Amino acid sequence: MKRRNLIIGGAVALGAAGTWALTRDKTPVMRPAGVPLSPYPPDATAEEVTAGLDLTGKRALVTGATSGLGLETMRVLALRGAHVYGTGRTLEKAERACGSVPGTTTALQLELTDFDSVVACADALSAGGEPLDILVCNAGVMALPELEQVYGLEKQFVTNHLGHFLLTWKLMNNVMAAPQGRIVNVASSALKWADPAGIEWDNLSGERNYDPRRAYGQSKLANCLTTIELARRFAGTPTTANSMNPGPVLTRLQRHAPQWLVTLGDVLGPMLMKSPAEGASTICYLAADPTLMAVSSYYFIDCSPVELGGNSEDPAMAAMLWDVSAELVQGYI
Repeated sequence: MKRRNLIIGGAVALGAAGTWALTRDKTPVMRPAGVPLSPYPPDATAEEVTAGLDLTGKRALVTGATSGLGLETMRVLALRGAHVYGTGRTLEKAERACGSVPGTTTALQLELTDFDSVVACADALSAGGEPLDILVCNAGVMALPELEQVYGLEKQFVTNHLGHFLLTWKLMNNVMAAPQGRIVNVASSALKWADPAGIEWDNLSGERNYDPRRAYGQSKLANCLTTIELARRFAGTPTTANSMNPGPVLTRLQRHAPQWLVTLGDVLGPMLMKSPAEGASTICYLAADPTLMAVSSYYFIDCSPVELGGNSEDPAMAAMLWDVSAELVQGYI
C-alpha cells in the first residue's frame, strides 16, 4: 500500500509541475489517408520494430549519439548492418559512444551551437559525394532555466532547430543521392508549449519575457515545420522527411529540470516513463521500415501517424521558417 501511495503521489507531483509534466502523450492516433498504421504496440522497442531488417550498405548519421535515444538509435541501426556516424559535442564522447556498440560506427564531433562545427561535420560526411541514406536529427537541450544566447539567438532555438537546419541543408544533396533517403526529426509533444501564434519571429533572441517552457516548445514546433517544408521540397523524389515524438523518456534532456523533480524522476521514471529502447522505436521505424518508403511530412507517435493540425502543419509558417533560418545561417551555406 505504501508503495502504491508513493507511485500515485509521485505521479500527481509530476503532473502538477506543469512546466515539467512527464505523462504520456494523449494525442489520439489518427490515420491519414495512405499512411500505414503501425502493427507495433506502444511499448515496442527499437530492436523489435527493426527485427529482420538488413541495412547493410546503408549510411546513417545520428546526432546526439552519446546517450539516451541517440545512443540506442545508433546501436540498433548498426545492429541491423548500417554504417552509423554518431555525433557528440566532443570527439572523445562520440568515440566512447561508438566504441560501446557492436557493428560499424564512426565518431564525429558536432556542436550544434557552433556553426563552424556543424559545417565541419557535414563536410566530413559529404566529402566524395557518397549518399547518406538516413539522417536522424536527435540532439537537443531542454528548458534552460535562464536565458542563454548564441549568435544573438535563444540557445534552445539554435541547438534544437537552427544547428540541425544548417546540418540538413549541407547534407541534403547526399540524402537525395541515396536510393531512398530519409530524414527523421525528433520533435516532442512540447510543441504545444510554443506561443499560440506560432514562431515568435520578433523574439528569436528570447529577450522578451523569457520562459524556458515556451522557448523549448518553439524549438520543437520548428522541428515539425522544418519537416513539412523538407517534404514539400522532396515532393516527386524518393526522399522523405518525417518528424516524431518519442514519448516521455527519462534521459539527460531533463537535466535542467528542478532538482526535486530530477530526483523524483529517477525513482519513478522506470514505472511511469519509457525506456530509451522504447523511445527509440519510432525513430528506427521511420528510418528503416520498408512500408514507409513513400510516406513523408507526417508526425508519428508510437510508430503511428497523428494529425496535429494548427501551427505544426501550417505550410506558410513552414516556408517562412525555412527562409528566415536560411538567412540566419547565410554565412555558412
